[in-house]
Amino acid sequence: MDSSELYYELPEERIARYPAAKRDESRLLVYDRASGSVEHARFRDLPNFLPRKFNFFRNNAAVLKARIFAQKPTGGNVECLLLAPLGGDKWSCMIKPAKRLPVGAEFGKDGVFSARVLEKFPDGSAVAQFDVFSGEGVISMSEKIGVVPLPPYIARDQRSPNYDRTFDNLRYETVYADPSKRVAAAAPTAGLHFTRELVETLEKRGHKFFDLTLHVGIGTFLPLKSDIVEEHKMHAEFYEIPAPALRAMADANTPKLAVGTTSLRAMEDFTRKHPGGFDAQAAAADSASLFVYPPQRVVSADAMITNFHLPRSTLMCLVAAFLCPESRGGVEKLKELYRLAIAEKYNFYSYGDAMLIL
Repeated sequence: MDSSELYYELPEERIARYPAAKRDESRLLVYDRASGSVEHARFRDLPNFLPRKFNFFRNNAAVLKARIFAQKPTGGNVECLLLAPLGGDKWSCMIKPAKRLPVGAEFGKDGVFSARVLEKFPDGSAVAQFDVFSGEGVISMSEKIGVVPLPPYIARDQRSPNYDRTFDNLRYETVYADPSKRVAAAAPTAGLHFTRELVETLEKRGHKFFDLTLHVGIGTFLPLKSDIVEEHKMHAEFYEIPAPALRAMADANTPKLAVGTTSLRAMEDFTRKHPGGFDAQAAAADSASLFVYPPQRVVSADAMITNFHLPRSTLMCLVAAFLCPESRGGVEKLKELYRLAIAEKYNFYSYGDAMLIL
């Protein structure tokens, strides 16, 4: 498949730069794969569109304050995006300006930390070694001086002294994020629409929620680099699935709903690696480098909630495969739904509206 097939035109005004005033006031496009019907609602109406009791699977990863603004010894500005710990004080990260920070280059923040570039890779990532002067870990340091890694299309000046750090710290995080699992370099955005009250309503109606953790990193947000979709290589992302979630995944009598592409990616990777079944009595941990695209079939979920994604993204590929299993028609169907959403003035991307696919 040519990656140009994943392109679509999006008017600038449809890019959400702020979320809905209340999380569950975001809009919800409901698409039923069996009937082909489309309905428009608010996210708070989600319980009304679920025909059966579902097991919900959600990514409880908390977002790192992963964007750190620093300086070179010469005074030049540096932006470091933390991706994943590599043990000790070494981290995988993205550094700007990359060309001016070769291996051996140093950067830091006076009185807080210093870092040195140890390795650089063709995909733009690097390995840096940190020395945090207070003796605390890199995560604790980033919680104090870093900002959440908002995508560039949200167009915030996060360096500005007037930047409202508190607002995005709150809203670019799910209400069920586990603070002990601050491992995400980007938010699992489909979960941003849930309120605690909505979760309680769903539970009272018999739905159940199960947490898993996918360490969101470059594999999720790196765009397609190849003109041929099938040639794209996904970066591995670590995931953990507790035993209760595994038992719910093994339950053949209750349909499964994945909240977002990160949850679905962990579920799908684990399920495909255990085609003959699996031990659901103990927690599982593995790394997913799985790339799902049409005409594959998603086997781990019966429904999903997802946002509207960037053109030429691996996330579009996964949703397209879910829309039309074992068919190359999923991309066109997805773009058809996106055109409808644009016409109906839905908001797109991380802070945008949502879609329920049944």
